[in-house]
Amino acid sequence: MITENLQYFWKELPPGVKLVAVSKFHPLEAIQEAYNAGQRVFGENRPQELCQKAQTLPADIQWHFLGHLQTNKLKMVLPYAALVESVDTLHLLSEIDRWGRANDKVIPVLLELHIGAEKTKQGFTEEEVLELLFRAEEFRFVRFCGLMGMASHTDDAATVDADFARIADFFAYLRDLFPELSDFSELSIGMSGDWRLAIPHGATIVRIGTAIFGERSL
Repeated sequence: MITENLQYFWKELPPGVKLVAVSKFHPLEAIQEAYNAGQRVFGENRPQELCQKAQTLPADIQWHFLGHLQTNKLKMVLPYAALVESVDTLHLLSEIDRWGRANDKVIPVLLELHIGAEKTKQGFTEEEVLELLFRAEEFRFVRFCGLMGMASHTDDAATVDADFARIADFFAYLRDLFPELSDFSELSIGMSGDWRLAIPHGATIVRIGTAIFGERSL
């Protein structure tokens, strides 16, 4: 079933849109099946789980870290992550930069933008992203690759569509404002329930878990 689900997304996603198979809480066997089918990009949101899987599974997997990352867990994530999609505070960004300096490694990141109605969600406001990018040159061991965002948690498609439009418009504004950030090209929006709404707004990354692997087993 995993293979068939992946084949469906490979067929449906436009060229240039990267599929992140969100494998958090799923066993090694499920990830290996997806890998054998041809999937190479996987997403995790728990540092210890990512570390263990990265050390066990094939070395050419590209791991994306998707969850809230505590600064005391950087050593479990940064050696393995091809992209940290969920940088949500200036403190975390500074600590990633510090780790990169100490380990002579530049860390690719997305800035997590919070625009939904839920107060519990992590992330920067638009004003905070602007302030941070004006200081981008201070973070010499961070590569700013774009934005990650989530729409409001609702079944109302119009609300979700409006959220994605707002994120996409802000992303386009940032790309025009900061042309020197040549790697600022990724827009990670869209998950299992709303990816079709994200595509028309220029998503370059979609994060699909349940629709590939089924319900998570905690």
